[in-house]
Amino acid sequence: MQHFKTLSSYLSYLKLPSPEHPMLSVFNSKGDGYLPCPRESSPPITNDCYSISFKKYVEGDLNYGRTNYDFTNGALIFIAPRQVLQWDNSVVFEQKGFSINFHEDFLKGTELALQIKKYGFFSYSVNEALHLSPKEEKQIESIVENIEIEYQNNQDEFSKEIIISQLSTLLKYANRFYERQFLNRKELSTNLLEQFNTQLLAYFESGQIQEKGIPSIEQIANKMSVSQRYLSDTLKKETGKTTTEHLHLILINEAKHILLQPNKSISEVAFELGFEYPQYFSRLFKKKEGISPTKYRELYKMN
Repeated sequence: MQHFKTLSSYLSYLKLPSPEHPMLSVFNSKGDGYLPCPRESSPPITNDCYSISFKKYVEGDLNYGRTNYDFTNGALIFIAPRQVLQWDNSVVFEQKGFSINFHEDFLKGTELALQIKKYGFFSYSVNEALHLSPKEEKQIESIVENIEIEYQNNQDEFSKEIIISQLSTLLKYANRFYERQFLNRKELSTNLLEQFNTQLLAYFESGQIQEKGIPSIEQIANKMSVSQRYLSDTLKKETGKTTTEHLHLILINEAKHILLQPNKSISEVAFELGFEYPQYFSRLFKKKEGISPTKYRELYKMN
């Protein structure tokens, strides 16, 4: 896999002009000129830059898991350093749009260097885009135009501070819009929870849990064709529980059924649920239910 350490080498790979600043580039196309977009099928690459792009979808299927995204109003795409990128020439975007690329070192020593790591949308894969309404597009475009003016005309001691301030504002708006997107996707999040439960139960029934142990959240997310971060954020937003809490809930429910089977020791129940050590199982059960597995079994038998 090819890795680009500098912004200029990354832009050169995309066949784009050299940046006017060694750590920052701004492309704002009104329908002509340059805009990073899929140009041909390519091998996977990585780089040390952040990218914020707004693009409008033209043709080809771009899916998120089993769900087709609607690109009618365009979408913001966020890419973090060292994410794996790969283009497919079946996906086409309009040239109209913008792309801001900056090396991670551009933020060194600033508050944004810490804040940017807290924005979940930078952890998502490329096809997990943020969809904007026409009104939201205008708000974002206005900020980008200010960044572009500063980038092109005022490379002085104040430029970096002003540009970073504008970038911070852009990301705050993006965060607001992303919260809106979550609220509008309750049906999808419900479907995600159902898929999550289905994948776990299938894992139990196939016997893999005894062979491989309790699956990681990343393994489950991969089976669902979504990123771990997207799955976690969505379930937490809509159910109030983390993916780990949902995993534990299903494990405990399965444990309750198995505990009621005769002639099975606590150690056997723990092994059947993928726990390497019975004390880990007993500790989790007591934490979630308030009583030990042994006490739970005794109480049920008394009833």
